[in-house]
Amino acid sequence: MKLDKNLNILIVGLGLIGGSYAMGLHKKGYKISAIDVNENSVKYALSHNMIDSGSAEIDESLISSADLIIFALYPHIFLDWIKQNQHLFKSGAVITDVTGVKSCIVYEIQGDLRKDVEFIAAHPMAGKEVYGVENADDSIFKEANYIVVPTDSNTFNAIEICKAIGETLGFARISSLPPKAHDEMIGFVSQLTHCIAICLMTCSKSEHLVDYTGDSFRDLTRIARINENMWSELFLLNKDALLMQMEIFMSEFNEFYELLKNEDTEKMKEKMKQSTARRALFDK
Repeated sequence: MKLDKNLNILIVGLGLIGGSYAMGLHKKGYKISAIDVNENSVKYALSHNMIDSGSAEIDESLISSADLIIFALYPHIFLDWIKQNQHLFKSGAVITDVTGVKSCIVYEIQGDLRKDVEFIAAHPMAGKEVYGVENADDSIFKEANYIVVPTDSNTFNAIEICKAIGETLGFARISSLPPKAHDEMIGFVSQLTHCIAICLMTCSKSEHLVDYTGDSFRDLTRIARINENMWSELFLLNKDALLMQMEIFMSEFNEFYELLKNEDTEKMKEKMKQSTARRALFDK
């Protein structure tokens, strides 16, 4: 399904991802408007031809004319925004998001939302270690995964629109997971990896690591440059799934610790062979 070129698309939240969505969709010829509380972000997006119109206020005309609304907000702000402003939505509008956790928001929004408006969740697995619309870059989607997160409440049409957003932005792979399975997977492939990167950077007090480190340490800690406000919120909202993944990781790490301690070379090699084979799947 192709995303209808006649759609009026509103993006709420012009950070890195919201700005990159705006840039990518606007390049494809879509009419894009935006709302962000930071007036400078709106001005930047306008001056760099990312959007056609924008506002730092709750603009009723922009909201009520939107056929498709994409929310790029922190989860708690997203929930509050919907509660306070859904009365302005156009009847028949489809709304989606870019939020990194789902179970804690999807069912609440779908339960509270007007019946003539539909919310279909999505998660673009893309980003950079910098923030703000001034760092927007739609090329980050090129090799990235895009996850549609439907529930039994979603219609086929809304799911197809959501997939079409991913296709239009050029994501490499588009898949689908229910909210609980999404959160468990994200707890492992995203949140756990950020926890590991944080701990790698905080377990040594040396101020001279930069003078000695090689590519392996730089690669492993790339994501340690982290937005503490956003990620602490995401960790807490997905606490149970993340703790489960941390326990699994600590068990695996402790097992390898014991292999090394006991100089069990053959079993260490088996672990390394397994690791190499699984990592090779990423290079195909």
